[in-house]
Amino acid sequence: MAQHCEICGKTPQMGNQIQTRGKAKYLGGVGKKVTGISRRKFRPNLQRMKVTTASGATKTMRVCTQCLRSGAVQKAVRRKPFSLEPVAARSAPAG
Repeated sequence: MAQHCEICGKTPQMGNQIQTRGKAKYLGGVGKKVTGISRRKFRPNLQRMKVTTASGATKTMRVCTQCLRSGAVQKAVRRKPFSLEPVAARSAPAG
């Protein structure tokens, strides 16, 4: 299936798109009137990214943004983080 999250399984859902006209009552009008209803799809916000799996392998997956923000997946580390060498090793005299 093309449009689904590989972590939580979220897929597109159907809903209504409601067209209205008029002015809201709290703004001094007579109220909003529905002039049309049509079907539409609510699609999940999927991002293709490299993810580190539980076994430590790196895999490209399509993941929804809610899984990314909640920490359900761990992004793959592309480059080893920068680290300084220990202080003792730097201060030793050369030679």
